[in-house]
Parts: sequence; C-alpha cells; structure tokens
Amino acid sequence: MENKPDDRRDNVDKIQNNITNTIENYNLAEEAIEKTDDEKDKRAIEEKNQRRLDSIDGMRSEVKDEASDKKNRYK
Repeated sequence: MENKPDDRRDNVDKIQNNITNTIENYNLAEEAIEKTDDEKDKRAIEEKNQRRLDSIDGMRSEVKDEASDKKNRYK
C-alpha cells in the first residue's frame, strides 16, 4: 500500500477554523469565570484560557508559514 502524498492545500483553512473554535471556547470560558464563585474552578479555567491564548498564537504563526509556503507552491 502506498502512502498518500502530503496535500496541504487546505491547511490554512483548517488552522483558521481551529483558531475560530479556540476563540469561541475562550469566550465561553470567560463567561463561565464570571458566573462561578468557586475560586479553584476560576483558577483552572483561567489557566486553561492562558493555554488557549498560547495555542492561538502558535496557530496564527502556523497560518503565516502555511500561507507563505502556499504562495511559494510548497517548495
């Protein structure tokens, strides 16, 4: 069985979709922080949201790389 060739044509779209979903989850979590009185839960959600922000930064960087590679036809 042969391996499929690497098809990166829609990577930018997939990554952008992941960014959008992560931002939505971040916003929902921020709403949850406002509604909870449990300090332990608040800290856990805040920590998770910080990881989300870090992930978003990484994904945005990846989008730039993929867009540049696409422009250069993946050379």
